[in-house]
Amino acid sequence: MASEVKTNKVSPASGTTVTLGNSGNTISVASGATFKLNKYSETVNSIGSTGGGTQDIDLNSGSVVTATVDTSANTFTFSNAIASGDCSSFTLILTNGGSQTVNWPASVNWAGGTAPTLTTSGVDVLTFTTVDGGTTWYGFAAGLDMQ
Repeated sequence: MASEVKTNKVSPASGTTVTLGNSGNTISVASGATFKLNKYSETVNSIGSTGGGTQDIDLNSGSVVTATVDTSANTFTFSNAIASGDCSSFTLILTNGGSQTVNWPASVNWAGGTAPTLTTSGVDVLTFTTVDGGTTWYGFAAGLDMQ
């Protein structure tokens, strides 16, 4: 039997964890209603060294991704975007991306039609967004050569 919350406000004691759903569930907020978060966190998918070749960024593993480009050409792919009609985004924190060739999916549209020049020895922050289930991704540099 499913549980049902019959109030319009949940006020747990300080330090209490409230689970509002699990895998496969959706939490909806009525149109015009406010959904306020005091703070939140996102799961980090720490890929580590890419090692060249193809590296899949699986959004089921986290919406913040960290990776270090270290040897030979890298081709990134993206999987498990949220279904069409909803927005799916992730942030890629990429170290030494300009030290090797980095190839992006053909589905990524960059500002001006060209991927940014990545930093050879340093950190770049890239963001990707889709509203059609990953058919088209909008990619942009949130920050290059972050210091």
